[in-house]
Amino acid sequence: MDEMTKTVTETGLERKFCRFDADLQVDESLMIEGYASLFGDQDQGGDIVTKGAYAGSLARLKADGRQVKMLWQHDPAQPIGVWDEVREDDKGLFVKGRLLDSVARAREAASLIAAQAIDGLSIGYRTVKATKNDKGRRLLTELELWEVSLVTFPMLPSARIGAKGETLHGADLRDVARVFDDARRELAQM
Repeated sequence: MDEMTKTVTETGLERKFCRFDADLQVDESLMIEGYASLFGDQDQGGDIVTKGAYAGSLARLKADGRQVKMLWQHDPAQPIGVWDEVREDDKGLFVKGRLLDSVARAREAASLIAAQAIDGLSIGYRTVKATKNDKGRRLLTELELWEVSLVTFPMLPSARIGAKGETLHGADLRDVARVFDDARRELAQM
């Protein structure tokens, strides 16, 4: 559980946000993907997510027609993109999505990804069921997944993003970031 989640649950703080259902226009040029959670890996707080922990939450989200949110640094006021695919596989929680070029923070994120200054993923969730293993570590067996954030320092160090596809490397991401910056400058001159 990341520090923000601990603070929210320890203080009993509740936050409510309204859904925005309008269709968003997105730029397909910057796709990101990676594992936001890896089964069996211990995070820096000593928690271990078990296989199947997300299944119920993902099924409920799908049934309700809702999506896991893509946020910047777990800030609910800073959505930066759309997760098009969120699924469990044998390895963990895989995510694939798009940064929105119409969002300033997403353009910044693209630049930071291109420079390899940021590459972490982190989950925002509520624990539904957990047990302890023989070493006293918490085994998270059922989670209610709220969001997956791009972060500087993930609680699970192995949770990382990459650009979609084998051919999209740092230089290509820098080109995408440059296009975003050029478009921003052109708009500012209008």
